[in-house]
Amino acid sequence: MHNRSALLEDPKNDRKRLKQSFIIAAGFTALLWVIKLIEVISGARLVQYGVYPGSLLGLQGVLFAPLIHSSISHLFANTAPLLILGTALLYGYPRSARIVIPVVYLLTGLCVWLFARQVWHIGASGLTFGFMFFIFTIGALRWDRKAIALSMIVFLLYGGMIWGVFPGRPGISFESHLSGAVIGLVLAVLLRDTDPRPPEKKYSWEDEDIDMPDLNESERQ
Repeated sequence: MHNRSALLEDPKNDRKRLKQSFIIAAGFTALLWVIKLIEVISGARLVQYGVYPGSLLGLQGVLFAPLIHSSISHLFANTAPLLILGTALLYGYPRSARIVIPVVYLLTGLCVWLFARQVWHIGASGLTFGFMFFIFTIGALRWDRKAIALSMIVFLLYGGMIWGVFPGRPGISFESHLSGAVIGLVLAVLLRDTDPRPPEKKYSWEDEDIDMPDLNESERQ
């Protein structure tokens, strides 16, 4: 148990895990840019591969919609959140991430197909909302040092995303945002104990015995 705790605290392993998490998040984000550039260069229109609620053809968007963006600016807006939130999720909760990523990816699209307005829904923002709400909620539930730190960082950077779950500007799929947020929150509750907690840091003074004077004896002197 001591060896395992030492391994978890090893700065080298910590940095390696952070680097690997960033590489995975960056790889997925790079894939989105490759797809967009191919679309722009070829002149193709990929919106028909998005989610169209209630349509059998639109059901394919559950798989493809997060990979497609309406414009360069749309993809650019999702790039930093995907990199930061994806890295935070993979680094902080590697076991949970194996469940969170596919479940948020698929269930968000399915919820949009079942309940959203009948327009084309595309983009990876459902993922970013799912990741953000998962990281923030699980930090509040676990309350260990790493979880709290990740939760606070995510909230400071992207706390304003909460307004995105409400109907607002036309052309914005708030249904994707809301679905991702709810799914991320529920997963945080269900998976809060999936990843091992980091060992609590003990300070030297916690192990020291303090020789308390006998008050009665002091009073007699």
